[in-house]
Amino acid sequence: MLIATTEGIAGREVVETLGLVRGATVRAKHIGTDVLASLRNLVGGEMKGYSSMLAGAREQALDRMAAAARDLGADAVVGCRMETSSIMNGASEIVAYGTAVRLR
Repeated sequence: MLIATTEGIAGREVVETLGLVRGATVRAKHIGTDVLASLRNLVGGEMKGYSSMLAGAREQALDRMAAAARDLGADAVVGCRMETSSIMNGASEIVAYGTAVRLR
């Protein structure tokens, strides 16, 4: 599955637009990660526990979006975007969305 942030795929022609596809996941912080992050916040630096958690969440959202596109018979997703929002204290949602298309 080709996924692009652009409105098309170089060297390919979009022959059919199948519609909006999206994938989402909600992740909550672990109390142990929170404690370590609080300590890291005192001295500065990367919060690796959170970075790893969010990287996994982004991949899962993209995988779910690609699966939704495959279910429609798409070859690609164009105009892909990602958003993050806070659901509640300690939980975030990652959403990937774009337009499923068939290519020639």
